[in-house]
Amino acid sequence: MPSLLPAVAEQLFRDIQKTYQETSQIPDDLLIALKFVFGPCALQALDLVDQRSVTCLSSPSGRKAFQVMGGSGRLYSCFVSCHYCPCPAFAYTVLRRNEGLLCKHILAAYLCQALGVTEEESVSDQQMSMLLSGTAAP
Repeated sequence: MPSLLPAVAEQLFRDIQKTYQETSQIPDDLLIALKFVFGPCALQALDLVDQRSVTCLSSPSGRKAFQVMGGSGRLYSCFVSCHYCPCPAFAYTVLRRNEGLLCKHILAAYLCQALGVTEEESVSDQQMSMLLSGTAAP
C-alpha cells in the first residue's frame, strides 16, 4: 500500500523511531522538525503521548484502530490507515481548510507507534466491526 503521508513525514517518523530505540529520547532537532512539518498540533500530540492516551485496538482479522483520549476527556476512534479522526479539528483544519496534514490524535497514534509506547488491546471482530460502523465503542 502506498504511503498517504508526504515522504518527509514518513522519514521523520523513521528517524524518531531509530533515535528513540537507541537513546530513549527524542532530540531537539527532531522535535523542531516535528513542529515544522505538523505545526501547532505537534506539541499537543506529544502531550497525548506523554499521558499514554493512545490505545491500539486490534482484532483477530488483522484490523486496527486507535482510540485516543483527547485533552477534553473525549475518546476518539482514529484510523491511521485512511488518516481519519472524528474530532472537530480534523474536520475543520485538515478537511475543510486543508491547513494541516493530521490532527493531534492521529499524530499521537503515529508517534506512539514510532516510540513503541502504544497501549495494546485485543477486541473481537464483532467489536471492531461495531467500532468501524460507529455503532458502539469496544
